[in-house]
Amino acid sequence: MLEEKSARIIGTALAIMIVASLVGSAHAIVSGAPAAGEDRFGITKVYPTLEGEREWFIDMDDPEDGMFDPRTAIEKQEDGSWRVSGRDNGKYQVRMNVYTPEGAEEWKNVEITGYAKIVRTTGHSSSADSDLDNVIQWYARSGEMHSDSNPCEGTSIKGRLHLDGSIGWKKEIWHAGGYTDERGVSKVVDPLLTEQNSKGRYYNGSWFGFKVIIYNINNDSAVKMEAYIDEHATDEWEKVSELVDDGGWYADRKKFDNENCGTERDHVLTEARPVVAFRSDDIVWDFKDLSVREIEPPAQDSSTL
Repeated sequence: MLEEKSARIIGTALAIMIVASLVGSAHAIVSGAPAAGEDRFGITKVYPTLEGEREWFIDMDDPEDGMFDPRTAIEKQEDGSWRVSGRDNGKYQVRMNVYTPEGAEEWKNVEITGYAKIVRTTGHSSSADSDLDNVIQWYARSGEMHSDSNPCEGTSIKGRLHLDGSIGWKKEIWHAGGYTDERGVSKVVDPLLTEQNSKGRYYNGSWFGFKVIIYNINNDSAVKMEAYIDEHATDEWEKVSELVDDGGWYADRKKFDNENCGTERDHVLTEARPVVAFRSDDIVWDFKDLSVREIEPPAQDSSTL
């Protein structure tokens, strides 16, 4: 766990106090001043939105707004949240995309936020030991039309929250043979659910918040990734992971060489891309207050990275 785990939001070592406003709601502050403010849902921002740039917030009444495509059935819940599983595709795969509107600048430096509650698991892959190895992933820098027949569009940087409470990162340089190994893996919170039935399925999780932040540094030659968790859904965000990709993070050679996408095996994904997404496999979960914002990244001193 990073030393910053005990610090609150904004990526400093200062603890954020939570104080009540005059109207009674809680706001995160750093050194007595508002941090980066709150978004439309009243959720604290880590970094401010870049002036004049795009923000997307899910419409909790009617989510499919032309930018958001769940690509599978979603069901409204009594508490106003939405449930997704991917059951209708027969694989329990969820890939909910947020697209760039036609003619707009593609997503580049982004803060991706969402709240989730794991309802139950449905199994796990043959390479995993337990359903707690299953992963919730927020990712960016992905192509719009990637598939087995269009593999070079299948790029992404994925922030990965395992159900056992571990965090990690993967990069995909092409779909689906261009995956790197998982880096920055560490246990950062308690398991997201603990009740288990006789078949090994887990169920009855609680709400938590997850932020994945991806932005370029060093004159667009490298990428920095940060992850934050609001473990108890109280808008108290803790920085739990950070990672820099400045080269040397390689995809598997045996698979990578099967396609010629014109990129190196350790290609650094500094390019803006049209899709940000929310992903899961073998998980039934509820979600609310999803958002994507094009952010103003912090000033970086490359000598400290």
